[in-house]
Parts: sequence; structure tokens; C-alpha cells
Amino acid sequence: MEMITTERTIIRKFKESDSYDLFEYLSLAETYTFEPGKPILLEEAKSICLCRSNGNTFFAVELKQENKVIGHFSLAQIEPEYVKTYEIGFIFNPKYQGIGLATESGLAFLDYVFKHFDIHKVVANTNPENTKSMKLLERVGIRKEGLLIKNIYFKKEADGNPIWQDTAIYGLVKS
Repeated sequence: MEMITTERTIIRKFKESDSYDLFEYLSLAETYTFEPGKPILLEEAKSICLCRSNGNTFFAVELKQENKVIGHFSLAQIEPEYVKTYEIGFIFNPKYQGIGLATESGLAFLDYVFKHFDIHKVVANTNPENTKSMKLLERVGIRKEGLLIKNIYFKKEADGNPIWQDTAIYGLVKS
């Protein structure tokens, strides 16, 4: 994928040198309120950036003014390939939320992937309590299609029982 530029951001492949910026937001407990996983260490951020720099699933969002990665998108094809459906995901540094950067970048990213990839539909899944994600999805034109009840868990209770959660399903068909 080539670089995508907006007024304030650049969407591009990850570089190994992005590790400190990635660590800044993936080391925060609040990042995992609705995401699987747990806060990472700097060494893990370095490893993640190396892996992402060699892959085609994760894309860094860089704030032009600061030459700093402030978030990322993921885009992965869903099987079977012939349905031409991709799942999109995103995480943004809380320091850079609420000022339109995710919306600006998301609109440009979707425009690019629909023009340059053989995609029929983009889907996204989120916890229905994650109102920030749902509002972002709606701002970039991805609409709510349904709700799955207690279909997934990322965390367990102290006794080891899963904490089941619902999933809001969103989608956007190429038009």
C-alpha cells in the first residue's frame, strides 16, 4: 500500500522506528477496556513494529505536524476470499482522540481501500458499550447491522469463568 495523506495525517506501513509511539498507547490499561490483550512493554512494541513493518494487515496513522504515530488501522480479509469482505479495526492514542483525526484518517483509509483493493464489503465489530468506536464507525459511513449476544470474551473472572460480552456488527458495502 502506498502512503495515504490527509490534511493532518499520513497513513502508511509501520516502521521499526515507530515502536516508542506505539508503546505510548499500547502500554495504557485504558486501551484494553474493549480490546483483547493487556498493556505491553517497550520490547514488545519493538517486536510488534518489526512484525507489522513486514506485513500487510496493520497501517500506522502518523500526525504530520509531529511526525508521530498516533494510532493504527488493521484490515484483514475474511474467508472465504470470494466474498471479498474485509474486517477493519483501529486503535488511537487517547491523547489524540476527540479532535477529528480518526474520522479524517478513517474516511481516507476507506476511500483508498475501496478504490485500490478488490473489496465488496468492509465490516467492523465492537463492544456495544464502546460508544466512541460506534460513533467513529458511523461518522465514516459504516452502519450498524446487528447485535450478537454474549458471543465472545477477552477476560475472565477470578475463578476462571469467562466474562462474556455482546458484539455490535457494522458494515459498509462498496457503492
